[in-house]
Amino acid sequence: MNNRKRTIIAAIFTAIVLISMGLFSFFKKSALRAQPLIEPYKEQSTNLIYNGLFCDNLSLYKENVKQPYKYPFDILFSEENSNVDLQKITSDITSDPRIKLLAYNKLAANGYKSSNKELLGVIVEIGLENGLDVLASFKNGTARYINFSEKIIIWENTTDEIVNQITKALFANGLNIVNQIEPQKDSRKRPPAKGNARISFLVSDGIYFVEGSKNTFFRDPNIKSTFDKAAELMQCLINKRSSK
Repeated sequence: MNNRKRTIIAAIFTAIVLISMGLFSFFKKSALRAQPLIEPYKEQSTNLIYNGLFCDNLSLYKENVKQPYKYPFDILFSEENSNVDLQKITSDITSDPRIKLLAYNKLAANGYKSSNKELLGVIVEIGLENGLDVLASFKNGTARYINFSEKIIIWENTTDEIVNQITKALFANGLNIVNQIEPQKDSRKRPPAKGNARISFLVSDGIYFVEGSKNTFFRDPNIKSTFDKAAELMQCLINKRSSK
């Protein structure tokens, strides 16, 4: 047997072993989950927070959770879990919205399409002269605000009545938009250009978004009301931080 035949046979044998071990499936699923890191800010730590807002990169969360993993991370980070296991997270009313989005995205990577349309996060991005302003609001009342100067507000209070009222109104307005558009089919886009604004809706079946220039963006009443509520939430968070 010549060297070429030996090489071919070895390659075939290796492929059979990989298939039997499920590693081809592993690589396929990992590739589907991975999203390129977008870097609109100077500080890498700010870029990591920004990318983590969209809940489409499981590795960003895995890097910050200590082992041994407990629920729900033991399910999320396992390559041997089933769709049933992941659905335990998505149906758990106590699950953090970001964790539910990670589970929904992993289900999608496994080829499972969600039958419901649950809005779990709203992200507003504004391209300013000096950089990018971002507000992320999640269904449970938590929020993140990244100023163009890279000052950050992390809001983890889920019981503040004022913030929760604004959040509820923001999500009601946002759902009106989601019901009129389709989810994006390709990878997450880079941030909006200077002078543009984008509202992304993190839904159980994908990311939906609307984008436009400031001059035309707010002509749609649903978009304007959603943006106004986001601006109200941002100002509320700034005021509450200043009062501490």
